[in-house]
This record gives sequence, structure tokens and C-alpha cells, in this order.
Amino acid sequence: MAFCFNFDLQTNIGGGTDEDKIHHEEPNETKGVSIDTRKTEANVEKVKEAKEHSPPEEYQSLLEDAVCETFSLGSLPPIHHLNESVFEKTTSENSDSEKILSQTAAQHTDLITGLYEGGLKVWECTYDLLEYLDDEGEVFSGRRVLDLGCGAGLLGILALKRGAHEVHFQDYNSTVIERLTLPNVLLNCEEEEDDDDNAGKQDQEGEKDDSPLPKRRAIGPTKRSKLGRCRFFSGDWTSFLSQMLSEDPPPKYDMIMTSETIYNTAYYPSLHEVFHKLLAPDGLIYLATKAHYFGVGGGLYLFQNFIEQKDVFKMKCLKNVEEGLQRHIVALTFRKTDK
Repeated sequence: MAFCFNFDLQTNIGGGTDEDKIHHEEPNETKGVSIDTRKTEANVEKVKEAKEHSPPEEYQSLLEDAVCETFSLGSLPPIHHLNESVFEKTTSENSDSEKILSQTAAQHTDLITGLYEGGLKVWECTYDLLEYLDDEGEVFSGRRVLDLGCGAGLLGILALKRGAHEVHFQDYNSTVIERLTLPNVLLNCEEEEDDDDNAGKQDQEGEKDDSPLPKRRAIGPTKRSKLGRCRFFSGDWTSFLSQMLSEDPPPKYDMIMTSETIYNTAYYPSLHEVFHKLLAPDGLIYLATKAHYFGVGGGLYLFQNFIEQKDVFKMKCLKNVEEGLQRHIVALTFRKTDK
């Protein structure tokens, strides 16, 4: 089954060469728009309590009948993930406690506000951000990273493979975390464990073992070490933030990566609070987004206006993607007075 948001482009954005501003010609419907944060906050209630998900000791069931794809680009390590179409067709109703697959199929949509926020699809901007990180040679070693609105978790998996000290994955839906994010992380940990096994055989025999991979087993030591650096959360951003702030001490992330998460202006206050409260003083936020999300209402221009109103972060345009719908990668950092 194939779904789409039916996003459409309404305008263009300029080169974004200034350090702190994104210069662009705004569409008529957003010119001079000031987002009333009190109104948007009132319209968004806490609809899904945050929950932490633990990897199962026996993970065979998560990968049973799995059909995988591998994303490879430049110097990036290969990133394995479940095939979207096969996943949607083979995931049983019993494993979808939120019933998001049946409801999105019935309504022919990838988004049902308050029920499902699009996490089962890898959106274009995620690939844009992966390409940018490869081009720039971004370093993750030793960092604490949050993949916010993670969906398939490709951004967090990259950070994990490149030596991040800790990676947290968050998505609105528990079904996404349990049936997609966790299996994808396990797939990538499993590959490295199998590589370790094969490397040992190569040392002993002088050549790499090309025999089929062994049957999946209980979590081994290499995989356990990788998973020990990961945590998985579902729930809305307000609940997630509350849960994180209740920890002693609350986590502070050196890097937050998020893709296609500013499509709804009603979510801007809670998203901004997560950024504000959980980003380390010298931390960096990578945001990949479309210029405008037709039919949903949000986009880069309105989010930039919101950021400027709050006056907590400065925003810098890093890359414009001109292919298809215009897309952008921006960075947010604290204004120096807020450190």
C-alpha cells in the first residue's frame, strides 16, 4: 500500500548564505504571519503518554519474515532497514496495538493527527540529511544524540555506527518504535556482530567466510554493547520531555537530529521546549524539512518565524535541495546569551 501526504510547494527559498538568517521570499499566506503560541498550545493536548521500550532478549520474532534494504552513500557505513511496503503488508493486527495500519489504510493517508504521525515511512528529507552528514564528515564519536521523531531511525543508526556514546530514539507511536525502529537498530547491530564473527574466521582461515549468515539468535555480546548505548521512547513531545526532565540528572544532548517534524504549527511549542530543555549549551540541532507542507499547514517559513519570536535559538541554512519539492537543511544553536 502506498500513501502520501500530497505535499506541494508554494514558494522558493534563497541561498541562505547569512549565518543567522534564512533569506527568502515568503508565500503570500505566510508573509508577516505571527504564530500565537498561546492559541497553538491550547489546541494541543497531551494525547499520548511517554513510554520507554526495552529491546527483547529474544528478538527473532521482530525480524521474522523481514525483507531488508540497505542504504549506502559515499563514505557512510551501510544502513540496513526494513522494506516499507513489505512491512506494511506483513505486519499483523496483533502486533499493531494502536491500529494505525488499518486506520491509515482506510483513510488513505499517512497522517492522522493525534493517532499516527507518519513514522512508518522514510521521508525524503531524511535522505537529504544523511547525504549532508556524509558530505560534511560529521563526527559523532563520544556524543549523546537524540533522533527526534525518528521513524525508521536511520539518523540515529548512523550516529550509533559512527561511535556516538549514547543514542536515544523517539517517535510518537509505540508501534513505530517496537515494530520498525527497534528491528532496524537490531539489524544494524546484528550485521556488525556477524562481521565480527566472520573477521575471526578470516583471521583463523586466511579468507572471509562467505557462507550464509547463521540463524538469528539471542542477543550476543557485541549487539548487547551496541544496544546498551541506545534507549527507545514513544509518546508526544510534552510527555517525552516531562519523562526526561524527571531523570536525575536529565539528559543533555550534544546533537539532536530531526526530519520532517515541522509540518504542523500546533506542534511548534512542544518541539521548541524539547530543543530548549534538552539540548546541551554548546549543542547542535539538525533539522531537515520541506519549504511548505501543503494541506497540513507548516513548513520552514512559519517555523523560522516561530523561532525568531521565541528568540532562544539562531537558525542557519546549511543546504537547499532543488530536486522535486524544495527542501532544506538548517542548523539551530543557542543564542550566546542563553548559554
